[in-house]
Amino acid sequence: MSAVLEVRDLTKSFGGLHVTRSVNLTVEEGERHLLIGPNGAGKTTLFNLIAGDLLSDSGSIRVMGHEVSGLPTAARTRHGLARTYQIITLFGRDTLRHNVMLALMGKSPQRWRCWGGFGRDGLAQQALEILDSVGLRHKADQHLEQTSYGEKRRLEIAMALAQKPRLLLLDEPLAGLSAEERETVHALLASIGRDITIVMIEHDMEVALAFADRITLLHYGEVITGGTRQQVVDDPRTREIYLGH
Repeated sequence: MSAVLEVRDLTKSFGGLHVTRSVNLTVEEGERHLLIGPNGAGKTTLFNLIAGDLLSDSGSIRVMGHEVSGLPTAARTRHGLARTYQIITLFGRDTLRHNVMLALMGKSPQRWRCWGGFGRDGLAQQALEILDSVGLRHKADQHLEQTSYGEKRRLEIAMALAQKPRLLLLDEPLAGLSAEERETVHALLASIGRDITIVMIEHDMEVALAFADRITLLHYGEVITGGTRQQVVDDPRTREIYLGH
């Protein structure tokens, strides 16, 4: 296997506040990698730096072997990166199908002229197929306001998958869901093929540990420990900082 994501000595501060301190992280192809840590540990900040929503002060980010640390977000998606957000970001006045079509347009070479004739029809069909993969085909032409919170979470994952990523960053995809919705989304994540590498932030340790191959623990913007599930769970620093026992 080869590394899909390589982060080296990544540092970010806001004034005198260091939110990321010389972070090193390697994620191999096909891996399910979990980021854990208490609130304020820097997990979402790290995602923002990898995705290009924030620019680092120093360090290196390589996606699929390409240095991307100086690139804007849109350029990073072209190297195979997609993400979801802790706070859902969707087009609220549109249908589910149209949300996915907009995501498809982002990487389509026809994006500036695909709204007429075959281009639009082709995108609409692709959107249906992607919605089907997350169990939402039957709601394709409903407006977002007519859907549940769990369905919005699945739609956000569908929009990320529409970009055909090689690396998918999931920021708390199970947050705020009912028990039934959590089972549905967890099954959806488990169904994603290993041709897509996943890095996930999640606080539900039972679900997350069942999902993850490897884990990295962050605290105050630093990597405290990392390794297999068992190695990290057995590390006394994990119990002290995060598990609380």
